[in-house]
Amino acid sequence: MGAGDDIGDPQLRKFQKELSAGTVALVLLAVLAASGEPMYGYQIAKTLERSGDGVLAGKQSALYPVLRNLQAAGLLDSFVEPSDAGPPRRYYRITAQGRTALRDWAAAWRATRDSVDSVLEGSRE
Repeated sequence: MGAGDDIGDPQLRKFQKELSAGTVALVLLAVLAASGEPMYGYQIAKTLERSGDGVLAGKQSALYPVLRNLQAAGLLDSFVEPSDAGPPRRYYRITAQGRTALRDWAAAWRATRDSVDSVLEGSRE
């Protein structure tokens, strides 16, 4: 079931929105850590479309406030470079503090996922 399968269910949409709010920052840090080089917003969004299976669910605009928040928290830094294809681009890269956060957040995600999976599997009849 993909992220776009929730068209008629407002409660499911609300649940997915709340769940997404906590996971987008984690996957952004992961993409930037895996990249090994600075990336601009559109590159990050395209990477998530290819490998994130609906993390952004077509809402690329949601990416930019999260990038700004991560930068304000010291987890990313950024710089602007001119672009041959249009306006200047803001590139983001993960900081050492961001790598520490990624490690901690990934461990918290895995523990939460395992706990929830355990409960869900136990509730099957």
